[in-house]
Amino acid sequence: LPQIIEIYIGQDATGIAPLSWFGWALLDIPWILYGITHKDRPIVICYTLWFIINIIVGVGAIIYG
Repeated sequence: LPQIIEIYIGQDATGIAPLSWFGWALLDIPWILYGITHKDRPIVICYTLWFIINIIVGVGAIIYG
């Protein structure tokens, strides 16, 4: 969350690589699918939230980077 605050409040994404954050988001997808397949709600919720955070940081890095 500090990255999100720094990017969107300070409007500065210097030194933040969007490709890295989108890569982390991509790695969350198998865990989300795993959680759905095994009906493990905490895994689905956790990795869905991480996915959203990673996408928000990646988009902010593109906009303000």
